[in-house]
Amino acid sequence: MASRFDQPLGVAEPALQLRARRHELLASNIANADTPGYKARDMDFREAMRQATGPSPEPLRATHAQHLQPDSPSLAAGDPQALYRVPHSPSLDGNTVETHVEKAKFAENVVDYQATIEFLKSRVQKLSGAIKGK
Repeated sequence: MASRFDQPLGVAEPALQLRARRHELLASNIANADTPGYKARDMDFREAMRQATGPSPEPLRATHAQHLQPDSPSLAAGDPQALYRVPHSPSLDGNTVETHVEKAKFAENVVDYQATIEFLKSRVQKLSGAIKGK
C-alpha cells in the first residue's frame, strides 16, 4: 500500500474524528431518553467518511437571484449532518429515543472507535520504525 507523505495517518484520522462525533450524538440520545419531545439523532458514517476522504465538493452557488441560498456555509460545503432516527415505536411524549437501540449503537461505535485507535497506533509504530531505520 502506497503511503502519501502529506497524510501519514491516512483515513484513520478523519475516521477517528467522525467516530468521536457519532459518540457525542449517541451519548446525547441516551442522556435525553426521558426528555419529552427529544428527537434521537445519528449520522450516516459511510456518507460522512466519503465526504471526508473524497475530493472536496464544489460549494453550492446561486446562479440566479431567485435560487434558494444555503442556510449556512456548512451546508454549502456538504458537511455531514446529524440525522434524526426514525423510532420503531415512538413514545406518547414525542421522545424518539429507544434506549436499547441507542445502547447497542453506542457499544458498536465504541468497538469501531477502539479499532480505529489500534489502527492508528500500529501506523504510528510503523512510521516510528521507518524513521529510526528499523
